[in-house]
Amino acid sequence: MPSEPVVHVIDDDEGVRDSLSFLLDCSEIATRTYESASQFLKAVPTMEHGCIITDVRMPEMNGLELVAKLKAIGVTDPVIVITGHADVPMAIQALHAGVSDFIEKPFSDEAILLAVRTTLARQQSRGEMELERDAIGKRLATLSGREREVMEGLIEGKANKVIAYDLEISARTVEVYRANVMTKMGARTASELVRMVMIARLV
Repeated sequence: MPSEPVVHVIDDDEGVRDSLSFLLDCSEIATRTYESASQFLKAVPTMEHGCIITDVRMPEMNGLELVAKLKAIGVTDPVIVITGHADVPMAIQALHAGVSDFIEKPFSDEAILLAVRTTLARQQSRGEMELERDAIGKRLATLSGREREVMEGLIEGKANKVIAYDLEISARTVEVYRANVMTKMGARTASELVRMVMIARLV
């Protein structure tokens, strides 16, 4: 009989580690905490399987470097990246590197619990991912050509003014298209939009 999954929390901020551990424990999800990527890597050979939560910005080895290292040594447990607003471009890199999800700070208890539960569920069944991808694909199909162009700029982390320059339209027009994209996609933040597009493009 397989053991219960464990969530491995890696963050150099003790307060974040403790609060995440407490939240997950209260939700009957087993956790282990680590203050650095190197400490976690030492535990990898004997770790219980489940999923990994890591901050992007950490000393010595950051979250992206950890993701690359785990991939290199054959660790297949899904990774959830925690990122500050300014780290969205880094989170995009992480998604390209194959992470399961990323959560933008400040995040709610519900958001992190949903991400963890969804990630663990995907370990057992890919059906949910297929349904989510189909739903996102239908939303993408409602976008006009110009809205798609603006969306591409957004998921690349470009500012409205840069997108406006690239498309030879006004910044105000970009704001209108951006609002349309967010509404049609059902995305509340740029990071949510990036996540949706990356899921839709998974092979």
